[in-house]
Amino acid sequence: MEQFQIETAQNITISQNTSHLGERMLAYIIDSFIILCYSILIIVLLVSMDIDIDDQWAFYLILSLPAFFYYLLLETLMDGKTIGKGAMNLRVVKLDGSKPNFGNYFVRWALRIIDVSLTSGGAAVLTILIRGKGQRIGDIAAGTTVISEKKRVSLNDTLLRELPDGYQPTFPQVTVFKDSEMRTIKELYDQAKREGNHNIIVSLDARIKKVLGVQTALKPIEFVDVIINDYNYYTQNM
Repeated sequence: MEQFQIETAQNITISQNTSHLGERMLAYIIDSFIILCYSILIIVLLVSMDIDIDDQWAFYLILSLPAFFYYLLLETLMDGKTIGKGAMNLRVVKLDGSKPNFGNYFVRWALRIIDVSLTSGGAAVLTILIRGKGQRIGDIAAGTTVISEKKRVSLNDTLLRELPDGYQPTFPQVTVFKDSEMRTIKELYDQAKREGNHNIIVSLDARIKKVLGVQTALKPIEFVDVIINDYNYYTQNM
C-alpha cells in the first residue's frame, strides 16, 4: 500500500494510507451502478407519462442533472465521499490531510472527462500507477488524493513486544498511561525510527518525562524505548 506524509500544525509527520486501485475501481462500479439505476428509472418514468417526445427529452435533461453532477454533489455534501467510496471506506482529502473545498471537488469532477469519460478510465489508472500518492489527473490538478480509512493492523501496530527473560522495568510510573496513549507513543516512535526523524523522538522524550516527572541520563531514543518496554512489562504481568 502506498503512503504519503502529512505535516501537522504541531510539525509532526504522520503517514496516511492511499487507497488501493482495486478499492477505487470497486467504488467506481458501485457509483456507476447507482447512476445507471437512476437513469433507467427516469426513462421508465418518462415513457410511462403521456407527453410529447420533445417534452420527454427536455424532462430527461432536467431530471438527469443529479446523475450528471453525482460526484460533485456527493463529495461536497458527504465530506469527500460518494456512496461507493463510503462503502469502500474511502475519502477524498487534500495532500496536507485537510478537507477539500468546493473548488477542489469541482476540479476533480471537471477532469473526470479526461480521466474516465474520454479514455474509459485508462488515463486515471495509468496516472495512479505512475504518479503514486493515489492521484489521477483530476487529483493532481486539485491537490487531492483518495485515502483508505480502513484500519490495517499488524503485529507492529500493536503494543505487544516480546521482552527478554528476566526483564526488569525501570520506570513504574508508566502505568499512568492509557493503552491508547501508549499506542500513539509507540506508533510515533516506530515511525520516527524508520524515517530517521530525531525531532519527534526528542519531543516524545520531553513530553513523557514531563508527564511522569522523571529525569534520566538515557538518550531520548533509549528512554522512549525503555518506556514502551516497561509498559509492556506491567500490562503483561497484571
